[in-house]
Amino acid sequence: QVQLVESGGGLVQPGGSLRLACVASGTIRHIYTLGWFRQAPGKSRELVAAATSGGEVYYGDSVKGRFTITRGRGQDTVTLQMNNLKPEDSAVYYCNADRYPEYRPTGGDDWGKGTLVTVSS
Repeated sequence: QVQLVESGGGLVQPGGSLRLACVASGTIRHIYTLGWFRQAPGKSRELVAAATSGGEVYYGDSVKGRFTITRGRGQDTVTLQMNNLKPEDSAVYYCNADRYPEYRPTGGDDWGKGTLVTVSS
């Protein structure tokens, strides 16, 4: 089991930036994918970005060109730099650690409790 703790959420104006961080603890040696998902009220959970231990990165269509995911050197942290934020980016953002040795766009295994991002003027 992997424990994931997210941080960095908050209130930001449209066009602003936030940087989310996720720290994993426990058994992390075989985590294949660390990623970020988000869920807004009344909507389903969707992929934001993901990074595999092999260096592959994936982004949801709605955030391409604005968000950047970076996996830490020790493979136990992952950050999400969010630029040019829009109101539709408002959601609870969840960190995910997936041990399955292939990228899964739905995520899997372990999830953090989430951090709230609100984009509003």
